[in-house]
Amino acid sequence: MSRKVSVVEKIHSVNDQLAAENQGRLLEAGIFSINLMASPGAGKTSLIEKTLAGLDPAFSVAAIDGDVATSIDADRASEAGATAVQINTGGQCHIDASMLRSALDTLDLPNFNLLLVENVGNLICPASFKLGTDKNVLIASIPEGDDKPYKYPAMYQDVDALIINKIDLLPYIDFDMDYFNKGVEMLNPGLTTFPISCKTGEGLDSWITWLTEQIQAGKSS
Repeated sequence: MSRKVSVVEKIHSVNDQLAAENQGRLLEAGIFSINLMASPGAGKTSLIEKTLAGLDPAFSVAAIDGDVATSIDADRASEAGATAVQINTGGQCHIDASMLRSALDTLDLPNFNLLLVENVGNLICPASFKLGTDKNVLIASIPEGDDKPYKYPAMYQDVDALIINKIDLLPYIDFDMDYFNKGVEMLNPGLTTFPISCKTGEGLDSWITWLTEQIQAGKSS
């Protein structure tokens, strides 16, 4: 058991060091970066598409898409207007800092204002591996159920913002928003939260405004 713990700690230590290096590169380039995490089907790629459509066209956006196979998500991000890079994780359930570093090597970072990293759909592994981005953003969705903060506390307690997607389905799904929010508040008090619908557009303006403020703050710092 102690050997296993030692190996895991070493893996995380190396990853954290690489994440710090990634953070330094992004800071030096003046690009604001977000690690988007969610379960499969919560709407990460849809959010990227809607975000690109809503942002000021003057902003130049790069998207790094992680998946166990295929380039479907990267293709969608590219079609929406981002400069997209695909990471195939070879079966791993998350992007790690080393993978992100390799993807950053393919981008001329100072030419971008925003980097969106679409992590692998998973509510466990991505929480354990820092990437070096400015913010970690979690996308929850109504069809997943209202118990997810209680079942996956590590994911919820370490994020900087929460998006609740597919609120247009609330009339049709047994989802107790008060119960959900209570779980979030216990884990991450005062967490910035955006209830949205990528389908109807409801709530997206608040998300775009927040993101624009973050980009502008990064450019002025």
